[in-house]
Amino acid sequence: MGKTIAQKIIAAHLVSGDMTPGSEVALRIDQTLTQDATGTMAYLEFETMGIDRVKTEFSIAYVDHNTLQCGFENADDHRYLQTVAAKHGVHFSRPGNGICHQVHLERFGKPGKTLIGSDSHTPTGGGLGMLSFGAGGMDVAVAMGGGAYYITMPKMFKVHLTGSLRPFVTAKDVSLELLRILSVKGGVGAIVEWGGPGIATLSVPERATITNMGTELGATTSIFPSDEVTKAFLKTQGREGDYIPLESDGDAVYDRIIEIDLSTLKPMIACPHSPDNVVAVDSLKGVKVDQVCIGSCTNSSLLDMLKVAAMLKGKTIAPGVSLSISPGSRQVLSMLAQCGALTDILASGARLLECACGPCIGMGFSPSSGGVSLRTFNRNFLGRSGTKDGQVYLVSPETAAASALTGYITDPMTMEPIPAISLPESFCIDDSAVLPPAEDGSSVEVLRGPNIKEFPKSKAFSQNLAVEAVLKVGDNITTDHIMPAGAKILPYRSNIPHLSKFCFEVCDPSFPERAKAAGDGVIIGGSNYGQGSSREHAALVPMYLGIRCVIAKSFARIHAANLINAGILPLTFENPEDYDALEQGCKLELTDIAGGMAAGRIAIKDQNTGKVFYGSCELTQRQQKILLCGGLLNYTKEGGQ
Repeated sequence: MGKTIAQKIIAAHLVSGDMTPGSEVALRIDQTLTQDATGTMAYLEFETMGIDRVKTEFSIAYVDHNTLQCGFENADDHRYLQTVAAKHGVHFSRPGNGICHQVHLERFGKPGKTLIGSDSHTPTGGGLGMLSFGAGGMDVAVAMGGGAYYITMPKMFKVHLTGSLRPFVTAKDVSLELLRILSVKGGVGAIVEWGGPGIATLSVPERATITNMGTELGATTSIFPSDEVTKAFLKTQGREGDYIPLESDGDAVYDRIIEIDLSTLKPMIACPHSPDNVVAVDSLKGVKVDQVCIGSCTNSSLLDMLKVAAMLKGKTIAPGVSLSISPGSRQVLSMLAQCGALTDILASGARLLECACGPCIGMGFSPSSGGVSLRTFNRNFLGRSGTKDGQVYLVSPETAAASALTGYITDPMTMEPIPAISLPESFCIDDSAVLPPAEDGSSVEVLRGPNIKEFPKSKAFSQNLAVEAVLKVGDNITTDHIMPAGAKILPYRSNIPHLSKFCFEVCDPSFPERAKAAGDGVIIGGSNYGQGSSREHAALVPMYLGIRCVIAKSFARIHAANLINAGILPLTFENPEDYDALEQGCKLELTDIAGGMAAGRIAIKDQNTGKVFYGSCELTQRQQKILLCGGLLNYTKEGGQ
């Protein structure tokens, strides 16, 4: 039987395990990336492991999230990251150099290689034919130390593309259409491979938009073949030598095949407050727009920006609209300036922001109270923008530009045509903002500011555990609900004690105090608990507050792994109806925990009613040992592999 693209790369990097779907596999990792919102903790964890130099082919620390420096905290973190990277063999991308996924796609991604990053949108690299996974910082730290990355062997989905996109219909619309079909949990447990004759019409930046948005499906990752389109892109970056051809076998078997005819698609829009709440743009014609944001790791490539510039040229944005532009990298910004497109953008009344994540992570440019904000981003969770009642819609750059000009949600297909946009034969290459590590790191002093606190200590499990249900929440709780982002909170990502004050602030501001008072606690969750960002703080902070277990109807993949790494036991209701019977504040007792882990089900007694129900836990022997030790760092220190 033939192999898919992902199966070929997994087989070439397999350290141990069985490639049968549902089995655990350990993979050798070629590259790692971190960003500053998660990276500080990842390098603190790496230092705790006591390894002098990273053992990957290439590792890099990006600064692209916490770039607003309203106090010393972010600047101190940047200084720590630069010095710890220099000491331990990690490249350092300076603030302003660009968003990690855009820069990595341009300068460092390689077809056929494996990459994990402490950011959930690391699968962007799949646009180059790279097997790229979002992961928690602890998993990245272990990989940098030479350890394997463990995942459950995924199922294989294929999206078969035919036809070609009409003018003003984009890769973003392809992604939104798939989200409409599958939902935010329709890709859980699967790798999405893109194929068919339609892919030949999509450039690498367009492919990267699609693989970036695959994260919102809950997919393990997404990937395109490495073909002549890939080769041409690498050549423009002066990296043709990194090219290898890579495609699936003709007799490869997929668990599901989805057909999409590109020529039939129309501009799509995700309505508040979920990326899968998708309708056609023309169905919302006439909705007034207050703000438009163009950029983020999803849609900030040179191709995206040139199309926006062409639409804005000679025009002025509507009086009631505030428009921001965030180029994805210094390379993109430089080339916009050189060709005059930046002048066209600025002349329209747009505001130029830094080459960083910015508004996407709630770091500035929040909408007005109740304001309608159209964003070319990948997430529109409630409150993520920094405005609690902001009405955030996800759109393509073309829909965003059209709406900024009219002041209302506008189908770009109704706008006047623009000239065809083609990418240049060579890009402006300047890697001076990427600092190489010291050849000998022994003399490098790692500088730590007062906001950088020690990694919190977790507790090992005893045989039985009495806990209080400190919080009960519903379906699709995101990591933004658990551990919010934004300019107020992000500077404390390296300070877990202070960060804990904001845990579940969106759902219940009293949670932190109640969790600390309870001692040992449990959270009751609905379906798809922990979707969204890979931020391990959504596990580390509850652990710090005393949460020992989360019982949910189902979990998002990365968050479940982060819970285990933090020493928190993730259980799923064996009978989903038991969720309804539990009340916040009830007392629960878990019995024979080690035996239950081995058996795959743990008995839980509701001490208020006397009822016994069961929580399922499909844990590998390695995961059981990690939990019984109290987390991955404890397990690693004790010699676990």
